[in-house]
Amino acid sequence: MSFNLATILRESALTSPDKPMLLIGPTTLTYRQVDVLSGQVAAGLRAAGLRRGDSVALQLPNVPQFVLAYFGALKAGMTLVPLNPLLKAPEVAYHLSDSGAKALVTFDAFADEAVTGAAEAGGVPVWVVSAGQAAAPADTTPFDELVAAGAGADPAEVEQMSPEDTAVIIYTSGTTGRPKGAELTHFQAYMAASVAAETFAYREDDVSMAVLPLFHVFGLSSVMNCAVRSAATLVLVPRFDVGAVLDAMEQHRVTVFCGVPTMFVALMHADLTGRDVSALRICVSGGASIPGEVIKGFEAAYPATILEGYGLSETAAIATFNRSAEERRVMSIGKRLWGCEVRVVDGQDAELPRGPEHVGEIVLRGHNVMKGYLGRPDATAEAMRGGWFHTGDLGYQDDDGFFYIVDRKKDLVIRGGFNVYPREIEEVLHEHPAIREAAVIGRPDERLGEEVVAFVSLRPGATAEPADVIAFCKERLAAYKYPRDVTVVDELPKGPSGKVLKTELRSR
Repeated sequence: MSFNLATILRESALTSPDKPMLLIGPTTLTYRQVDVLSGQVAAGLRAAGLRRGDSVALQLPNVPQFVLAYFGALKAGMTLVPLNPLLKAPEVAYHLSDSGAKALVTFDAFADEAVTGAAEAGGVPVWVVSAGQAAAPADTTPFDELVAAGAGADPAEVEQMSPEDTAVIIYTSGTTGRPKGAELTHFQAYMAASVAAETFAYREDDVSMAVLPLFHVFGLSSVMNCAVRSAATLVLVPRFDVGAVLDAMEQHRVTVFCGVPTMFVALMHADLTGRDVSALRICVSGGASIPGEVIKGFEAAYPATILEGYGLSETAAIATFNRSAEERRVMSIGKRLWGCEVRVVDGQDAELPRGPEHVGEIVLRGHNVMKGYLGRPDATAEAMRGGWFHTGDLGYQDDDGFFYIVDRKKDLVIRGGFNVYPREIEEVLHEHPAIREAAVIGRPDERLGEEVVAFVSLRPGATAEPADVIAFCKERLAAYKYPRDVTVVDELPKGPSGKVLKTELRSR
């Protein structure tokens, strides 16, 4: 059997060739045009010497070129590695080296850091998408030349892949070290998009907004792939701004909106005077738990229902979902998806009875669960103990089959919808010559959900101002990661084993 995820584009282009697929500003691209242009990208990648199975990193905001490069690389039988455009050079170098990427497609506004990182990773070739925001660095190639190199290519020329071949590597990380690449296969990505589209009740006449970053699994799978699988229209918004989102909702009559809770909070408080958002019919919330008061406030202002789901990078974005306004339970992450098994287990992996008094770890298995962490068999085996993916999230199931998240085993901080892992920041803090110990936690924040804060103790005789520590981190970490608040203490609180007691830090 052979199968390529790019089939979702090919099929929609065959059935709806002249239908708008991508809308951004004054630009409209039809399904036929995207199919043809992505075919040219595939041919251009081959002409540049890349081969089936090679990895291509995409470090782009929500622009048409992301979609063209994504489906072009898939058509050529290559693996996609989506990266946050805000990554600094050392982070870019790490991801390129770890994934073995043979090429990087980046954006002109971020090209300097990307090129430096690509050089550190061994001289990875870089193509630059130009938006006129900055001059492309030397030794890079315009993305337009990659497209032009494949002129005349047959869009139907799609590399035949095994369903178990890796289509996308999504980087995540835990509390134990650097980011890990979760490998999602062609079959898993297809099933995730198909089941989610059916669960969201997608229609061909839907107009979906992509303001969630496409480099994130939520935006990639539950927004873009779902829309393309359903032959729907996708409105691209490069960054979240309330005015820009409302403008796009009105102009394009958006019917489907997926976002993280902070987006719904901002939209809930927006001035809708004179605005027409009547086309909106369904909203999907994920990335973090959404408060019931936010759901209530948003739905009082907009004609759409917010349905909450749950998933991870390792599960192609989704595993449970509230299916309709009639069936949903506010504060619940919903019921399991078709083909996905969900359990709550104790410390010995024994399934727990239902009820809020039986809180345990949520574990999953099914078509949507990754095939493993790239190059990390031990981490894969640990996460997949007994054939079940261990999420690290604590929750319970009620008598009607609805699941609830109550806490996280990991010390994950979710800032504005982005996952921030304290261990990664602590590693950077420990590189500071004046710092002896460091601990990073999340502090509740009304606007962002959580803010990143750090507590540090200093080496004997050393001095460091909080502003200097923040600047040190800012130079080495993406903008959403570095701590906005640093507190210098004489000693970090510790338990009998010497482990830092972050619960005490949180209480401060």
